[in-house]
Amino acid sequence: MSNLKNKTIIITGAAMGLGLASAIECASQEANLTLIDFNEASLKKAETAILEKFPQTKLLSIVADVSSEDTVKSYVEQTVKTFGRIDGFYNNAGIEGRQAPMTEYDIDIFKKVIDINLMGVYYGLRYVIPVMQDQKYGRIVNVASVGGIRGVMNQTPYVASKHAVSGMTKNAALEYAKFGITANAIAPGAILTPMVAEAFVQLNAADPKAAETEYAQSNPSKRLGLPEEVAKVVAFLLSEDCSYINGQTIAIDGGQSNSYGNI
Repeated sequence: MSNLKNKTIIITGAAMGLGLASAIECASQEANLTLIDFNEASLKKAETAILEKFPQTKLLSIVADVSSEDTVKSYVEQTVKTFGRIDGFYNNAGIEGRQAPMTEYDIDIFKKVIDINLMGVYYGLRYVIPVMQDQKYGRIVNVASVGGIRGVMNQTPYVASKHAVSGMTKNAALEYAKFGITANAIAPGAILTPMVAEAFVQLNAADPKAAETEYAQSNPSKRLGLPEEVAKVVAFLLSEDCSYINGQTIAIDGGQSNSYGNI
């Protein structure tokens, strides 16, 4: 099934984890891709992996820091110059930061988390949305987190930034639906990505696998999710089929958020 055939999709944080999985899924549906990542070597590996699987993919790779407004403006302009339009935007780039109690959190790291997770998402919206307005069509998927619908111990800036992403998504939906644009967010739980693996190392450096197993026991499915499972949802939200889902933050967590109460 090629619901994204000939659609142009920008994916930030595309070199690994949820970004790479979604890029592969979109390529499998014959989308044109702009891949954005800060890590040049990892981005090159991602590009190679995609083209090996789907050599027909039209692909533009750009090394960029999403916390830089000028850089974000540039990747949007380069995408339009290359493909002529932007149909979908997977606003995925983000970092966890470190784990520490609120009053002991390193201020510089706090600011870095906000710059990437919040301002990076905002800059993307600021420059992608006008392109979509002119087209009278667009699909936006922002990445929140289960940390955007509840608290997470020792991760104050991450939780603050992801709640903000969910809020901006609602505003984007309200303000731009009349232009044929939908804006939704996903709230992944613990998905087996490099970032989540690092979190388990921080929890138990001697045996991170034990930390992973222990964490999974609180999930109704008794396991962690896979990036490919998230990618299927993202691809749907980026497609024309997602025409009347708007302003939602969708948990992808095996059902665990049902134990949180109202979200």
